[in-house]
Amino acid sequence: MTVTRVATDTGGQRAGARRRAARTGVVALLAGAVAAGALAAPAQAGDRTPATAVDAAVAEKHSRHAATQQAIEAFVATGTPGATVTATDAHGVWRSAAGIGNLETGKKRGANDLFRVASITKTFVATVLLQMEAEGRLSLDDTVDTWLPGLIRGNGNDGRKITVRQLLNHTSGIFNYTSDPDYARKYLLEGYLENRYENVPPEYHIKVALSHRPDFAPGTGFSYSNTGYVLAGMIIEKVSGRTYEHEVRKRIIKPLKLRSTSNPGDTVELPQPSSRAYSKLTQTPDAPAAKIHDVTDIHGSQGWADGDITSSAADLNRFYSALLRGKLLSPKQLKAMKTTTTASNGWYGLGLYKTALSCTTVWGHGGGAAGSLSEATTTEDGRHQIAFNINGDWAASYDQFTAVLEAEYCGKKPGAAKPGAAKAAQDTKAAQRAQDRFGSARNTLVNRG
Repeated sequence: MTVTRVATDTGGQRAGARRRAARTGVVALLAGAVAAGALAAPAQAGDRTPATAVDAAVAEKHSRHAATQQAIEAFVATGTPGATVTATDAHGVWRSAAGIGNLETGKKRGANDLFRVASITKTFVATVLLQMEAEGRLSLDDTVDTWLPGLIRGNGNDGRKITVRQLLNHTSGIFNYTSDPDYARKYLLEGYLENRYENVPPEYHIKVALSHRPDFAPGTGFSYSNTGYVLAGMIIEKVSGRTYEHEVRKRIIKPLKLRSTSNPGDTVELPQPSSRAYSKLTQTPDAPAAKIHDVTDIHGSQGWADGDITSSAADLNRFYSALLRGKLLSPKQLKAMKTTTTASNGWYGLGLYKTALSCTTVWGHGGGAAGSLSEATTTEDGRHQIAFNINGDWAASYDQFTAVLEAEYCGKKPGAAKPGAAKAAQDTKAAQRAQDRFGSARNTLVNRG
């Protein structure tokens, strides 16, 4: 497997501040636990030693998540380098990993890895705006023009007709800037390696979106739009007089003690511990000549309020548990967040997806960045969560992500992995479902085989 990696020129990469400052392997498997226990002296009935009690507890924990481990390993079996996962329930915290974290060194994927959560950031942004509404500082029914006068105009776009609520539930109709072909070529696909260290201000993303007509009149449809959350971040800054990043830290990260969660600002590297992220930087990843590139480093401004946060699976579980248990929002605001509109792959509220599984319903969000795909969900009572990330964006199928959720929440074992099933299907509907779920314009994650 050939990996192309571009050398880092840290001096040049970090030059140019944003418009405002501030923007391993598998953990001990059941077999290992059993093997460790087998080395201990046999215990008499009713005479369990502390060591064997610990071994039994470890074995029991792994057995409860055996289907989830199998679903995570299926990513690797179909060509993804590696995966990391954390689940939290009444029995405690379970962490695991599978595959490779660094294709150059062979280092295993870590169970405590940090990663770019991408569009999972949207739940944080929506939470901040809902808190501001509860404080009487704005209304979700305010128009965009109320806070950003004159910004959204032209080509059929009109900020006087779009509400903050419509930005958050993707019913504004405003064009998704990452779907612009020129933008995608320059920053997401062929031009990624050349342009990934560029400081891209939010205003540029708005300019790209406004070069297109809206997808529909505000409030008359659903279309996932990263542009809407760029505007949401700008509104947070206008209302608060502080940066969007400051408000996220003050209102969510610090109160919940999310020590592995941060906004990157002008930095380009991932915090440690972390693995590398890989992409083929093409919408036809199965082409024989498609190379695998190390795409881990990127200027933080290229995500911003629509997808810049870095975190760990454990922190994401803590966040979604607190959110659904009402620790961040009042009952009125939480109800508003959970009021959904129909999306291509479920129901979307305000920065929050509702997904129906075979045994229950879960809430959360997915995120897709270059070389990194993630999902974080919780049960409605906030008592059971799972968050996971894979560090390759070309081989996984949409259904594999659902299989992880079915395994964790319903105990449903995934079907047999198909190593050759990474052939890209030209399925527009599946591609749209993938974009809606992960917020990525690199539509290689489709319903395959």
